[in-house]
Amino acid sequence: MKNLKYYFKKAQKEGWAMPQFNFSDFSQMKAIVEKCAELKSPVILGTSEGESKFFGLEEAVALRDVLRKKTGLPIFLNLDHGKSFEYSKMAIDAGYDMVHFDGSKLPLPKNIEITKKVKKYVGWKDVLVEGEVGRIGTDSSKIYSEKFEIKEDDLTKPGHAKEYIKKTGVNLLAVSIGNFHGIEVSGIDPNLRLDLLAKIQEALRRAQGKNSAEFLVLHGGSGTQDDDIKEAIKLGIVKININTELRSAFSENLRRALAENPEEAIPYKFLPLAQEAVTKVVERKIGIFGSANKA
Repeated sequence: MKNLKYYFKKAQKEGWAMPQFNFSDFSQMKAIVEKCAELKSPVILGTSEGESKFFGLEEAVALRDVLRKKTGLPIFLNLDHGKSFEYSKMAIDAGYDMVHFDGSKLPLPKNIEITKKVKKYVGWKDVLVEGEVGRIGTDSSKIYSEKFEIKEDDLTKPGHAKEYIKKTGVNLLAVSIGNFHGIEVSGIDPNLRLDLLAKIQEALRRAQGKNSAEFLVLHGGSGTQDDDIKEAIKLGIVKININTELRSAFSENLRRALAENPEEAIPYKFLPLAQEAVTKVVERKIGIFGSANKA
């Protein structure tokens, strides 16, 4: 099986994006993988610190291996929003394909310092490191009842992105361009700052040369307008993270299944409705990202 960097380069060259779908239990994981296998889409399975602590780092790696063998699909694991060097190290040691160190709340020099430590620890291992500059909207993946306002100071500054990449050598950079975790109650989030994304991309090209191997990532893909996503891919985004839409679809339909059959006590009878809802989200996002038949 080709490694993860191969698929990012392929996406970059061909103009599509790798999907990252987060999960916190096996029924979600299974639903995601089954739909990706049907559509022949490579996939990154993401676990935040909270999700991975609930599920288990080693357990996630073991099931990734089982599902790879069973489906023949390029399935990769990413630690999403790792908050410390220590936890990033645990995920690397467990066998994750990629770790995202999120030092976005730290002063830039401290963010750079810890990211460099993570990158150094990876060493010769075939593990990619994702960093983050600028704060991505919110910390919470939920439905917001009111319009969410993006602060100008939270957006990624092209100069900071350039400095960060140059000093850390990370493989991927998550940027703040008006995206945020969660979804507005309308189901449609505000437009992305595509003008800023273009400026960030240009700054990185100047720093590294036209054939840079580094990649840009969009977090908070849930609720982001389809046209914005397609334009962001054209401007160099090669990975898009989806979590809130999956959580919402799963939980709403699980509640529905239990409400319709309140005496049902057999999980394999009430979980399929929730899993089906997850597969619908996955199918729609793969269609937007253009990753079908790329495995």
